[in-house]
Amino acid sequence: MIPPKLGVFLALAGFSFAPSAVALGSPQESQVETARTGYVGNASCFSCHRELSQNYQHTGHYLTSQLPTPGSVLGSFRMDANSMTIVDPAQSVQPGLQFFMESRRDGFFETARSGWNSDVFQRTERIDLITGSGVRGQTYLYWQGDRLFELPVSYWTDGHRWINSPGYMDGTADFSRVVNPACLECHATFIRALSNDPGTNRYDRESLIVGISCESCHGAGANHVRLEMKHETEPNESASHGILNPADFSRDRKVDLCAECHNGIQREALAPTFSYVPGQPLNKYFKPLPSPDVEHPDVHGNQVGLLQRSKCYRSSEKLSCSTCHDVHTTKQSAASYSLKCLTCHQWQSCGMLRKLGRNKIENGCIDCHMPVEETNVIVSETAGKVVHAKMRNHWIKIYASVRPPEASGTATRH
Repeated sequence: MIPPKLGVFLALAGFSFAPSAVALGSPQESQVETARTGYVGNASCFSCHRELSQNYQHTGHYLTSQLPTPGSVLGSFRMDANSMTIVDPAQSVQPGLQFFMESRRDGFFETARSGWNSDVFQRTERIDLITGSGVRGQTYLYWQGDRLFELPVSYWTDGHRWINSPGYMDGTADFSRVVNPACLECHATFIRALSNDPGTNRYDRESLIVGISCESCHGAGANHVRLEMKHETEPNESASHGILNPADFSRDRKVDLCAECHNGIQREALAPTFSYVPGQPLNKYFKPLPSPDVEHPDVHGNQVGLLQRSKCYRSSEKLSCSTCHDVHTTKQSAASYSLKCLTCHQWQSCGMLRKLGRNKIENGCIDCHMPVEETNVIVSETAGKVVHAKMRNHWIKIYASVRPPEASGTATRH
């Protein structure tokens, strides 16, 4: 497991657990604060784009960070389901360690308690921020003044249970893991760091904009709003969009937009966090670093890199992430993505046709050619039991080790 002292998050699709090995660079020292001029916020977008916004508010991108509410914190706070105990005390560095998750009038809290009789250690911290949409789980953060830290207990959707936050040592209560700017760059729209240090965890709390907002992909919207309002009052004037539309980007720039957070963590930052502008080449902001997993990269957070290895991608001038994914909508079934494959490929040409039949071929392309795999990056060990997050591999190819499923019902979420 990756040492927790590295203390940084992974930019993940649908889950924010945080063992980490991000290669942090040294952005330009002269820029502590990224300029945020011309941004108007989601409310301005939602007022006109109602149908899109209603769908988007349920997506993994929008929900990748949230403030805690009874509806957003997914773990149970019932008395019979709000604790986590190390089963074998011998496994615990802190004897008798237990964690309790509590819902109070003034918020949600995690408490660690260990020791016996009069020699009892107890620490309680508030859940101040949620990261992770809940597809795979959620991790929780807390503020200590202007410093942001990760809490030791996370929620795991598979089994609806509390677990050690991935990367944490089983049997310990660690409240000291810092949350640095690179973590938040893919889990929030913006926060202003109070230091040039890429490993800092000091922020202007009031500047936080949770979730991935419309302007994360479309750029600052103030000019667009101004032009649209002018068009309403002066209908004879031709209205310019005044906004970036990723649909108009070249294939490379479309992919770069997604790659900011979906191209793995082996990279060096060349610019301050939150400075990337949609439509610009990503290599102006990040320098890729060699990956140790050349033969079979880990499936976590590396969807773009894996896609670019695919023959489908290399044989096409147009194939991009948005060919299959509409970021404005919620998850779709595996069968629906398989139908995307059949816009280029013929079901009759599949070598498994005689064995599986047309129906299973048409509905199961990605289960064979983009299998769900365990990641070795998001790993939690709780009470001696190890769990790995599972993600769909975006390297489209023939996998000799994959056995065609009897039926295809696996869902994916972009």
